[in-house]
Amino acid sequence: MADKIATREAYGKALVELGEKNDKVVVLDADLAGATMTKYFKAAYPDRFYDMGIAEANMVDTAAGLSTMGLIPFCSTFAMFGAGRAYEQVRNSIAYPKFNVKLCMSHAGVSVGEDGGSHQAIEDIALMRVIPGMTVIVPADANETRKAVFALADFQGPAYLRLARLATPVFEEDQPFEIGKANVLRDGTDVAIFACGLMVNESLEAAKLLAADGIDAAVINIHTIKPIDRECVIHYAQRCSKVFTVEEHSTIGGLGDAVADVLMGVVNCGFHKIGVPDQFGQSGKAADVLKEYGLTAPQIAANIKAKL
Repeated sequence: MADKIATREAYGKALVELGEKNDKVVVLDADLAGATMTKYFKAAYPDRFYDMGIAEANMVDTAAGLSTMGLIPFCSTFAMFGAGRAYEQVRNSIAYPKFNVKLCMSHAGVSVGEDGGSHQAIEDIALMRVIPGMTVIVPADANETRKAVFALADFQGPAYLRLARLATPVFEEDQPFEIGKANVLRDGTDVAIFACGLMVNESLEAAKLLAADGIDAAVINIHTIKPIDRECVIHYAQRCSKVFTVEEHSTIGGLGDAVADVLMGVVNCGFHKIGVPDQFGQSGKAADVLKEYGLTAPQIAANIKAKL
């Protein structure tokens, strides 16, 4: 692993790079440019940046309008507000008419830390995944985030990009990125671990711990939750016969359910979801909160061993 970089940081810098290459790109924020890192785009292209204030619904509707003019709006705020507070506008003003708006929301998951349960969006993947026609992407590191931003600019239609506050390791090996195509980061035959976002690195570390106990774990990065890579999911479920999903999100409606939907009635395998149980997050240091919900590598490894 190289340096630790937050995916929100990578997003902000990727926008500047994208803005130089594509003059159709505009960025909207809800008074949180310093946190979502759209501040970099604001400094570079002030005439293409719109601070909409603490008015997420208005921001989303404005982005919808801008998209009808041939522009490519990237909307940012905290996931709790972008996916939560503005849900109706996302559904009816963007997804329903199939407008080309990119919803790139930061501070998702319990790793938000000290902001507590009110700001820790653990339902956002479920909310966005259930909207007809919405593409949902959860990048695992800074490099993948950059690639996702560029891919979304070329992609036609509404999309949700989930970003994190916490700085996390950047993978040393460069990985390809294609919307809807999973990346196998570690091959294995005993158990298949499907992970997304911050949990990809934790799952890789967990796989090393499992290997020390003679358990050969495959780790698959499902960066696109919707549309999910059905072929890859089915292949590894059949190959390993034991499946675990790991996500920094509620175990209801997220990656776990997306994988289960693919496998149900198709592959007969052991299946377990690792994530946030049916409860809200808590305030605390990010590392402590992740540990509270069993989302660290040693805990993931122990959980998998106990269920094998």
